[in-house]
Amino acid sequence: MTENSTKNRITRIGLISDTHGYLDAHAVKSLEGVDMIVHAGDVDTPDVLKILKAVAPVIAVRGNMDQGRWANELPTADLFTVDKIKLFTLHDIYRLDLDPAAAGIHAVIYGHSHHPHIETKNGVVFINPGSASQPRHNHPPTVAILKVNHHSLDAEFIDLDES
Repeated sequence: MTENSTKNRITRIGLISDTHGYLDAHAVKSLEGVDMIVHAGDVDTPDVLKILKAVAPVIAVRGNMDQGRWANELPTADLFTVDKIKLFTLHDIYRLDLDPAAAGIHAVIYGHSHHPHIETKNGVVFINPGSASQPRHNHPPTVAILKVNHHSLDAEFIDLDES
């Protein structure tokens, strides 16, 4: 691969959270073709991660509902880099104990509220993909796709009721 083609490559990251032991076929289908998946906690069962790993490599963090030996192996937060973009994931945004902008983080991926949300603060994108299985507050079940292209980020939500 030439340097030019590397610069123009878009990495697609599937974002999912709060599956609570249930992974709808629409959620799996909407994540097909992504380069990796980030599960932002409340997985509830290792079977969900097994299904997701059949789609793409998975980074998962432990949520407040994740219990047992399998869940103890999950970190509570994870920092990773994709195409020079630093991404940080944790389950509950209120447990964020660092300044993402000062740490050079470009995006924070989180769950817990079951509410799809995206906003930019101090140059950092904060994105919650919502809940793929137990939406709240009149929101549909959702996942998100985060597109990373060299030094830019673009996110879109996928309404699983419409897929």
